[in-house]
Amino acid sequence: MKSIKVQKLTRENFHKFGSFANFIDPLSEPATGPKDAVLAFFRDMLQVDLGGAVPSFSTCRIMPRPMVITDAEYHNFTSEAAMPLDQDAIFWCAPANASQEFPADDVEAFLVPKGTMIMLRPGVWHHAGIATEDKPLNVMIVLPERAYLNDIYCIPVKEELQIAIEF
Repeated sequence: MKSIKVQKLTRENFHKFGSFANFIDPLSEPATGPKDAVLAFFRDMLQVDLGGAVPSFSTCRIMPRPMVITDAEYHNFTSEAAMPLDQDAIFWCAPANASQEFPADDVEAFLVPKGTMIMLRPGVWHHAGIATEDKPLNVMIVLPERAYLNDIYCIPVKEELQIAIEF
């Protein structure tokens, strides 16, 4: 089985998949005034293209499980935003491609700190986050309403293409 190492999440290494913002510790983001003021507003931290649809906020609760990629999905017409709420999480991605075949050779994994929202562009291969602690992981998911039914291509990854994630 092929394996990949988890990378620290940086703007440089995640840019080809989307963008991210840390909503719990936003000091690295631009603010409308002094960041140490009594009230600091960190504006426009993350944009999510939902194809003109109304954003729907959901929670995905994920139990601890082996760090192996066994399922994959993408959305053709919309971005997806995800933010681990209660612990750091591992998210893996592969660039959008012109095939419905899982692109195992292009997968990368990232450590996403809790409170940091990532945005995945349309077509980017991904699946649910992976807990870094031995307890359930709660992830806020932002998609257009019902996108999980009408804009999703989801497959089980063939055993010979499954990938172990090293953390």
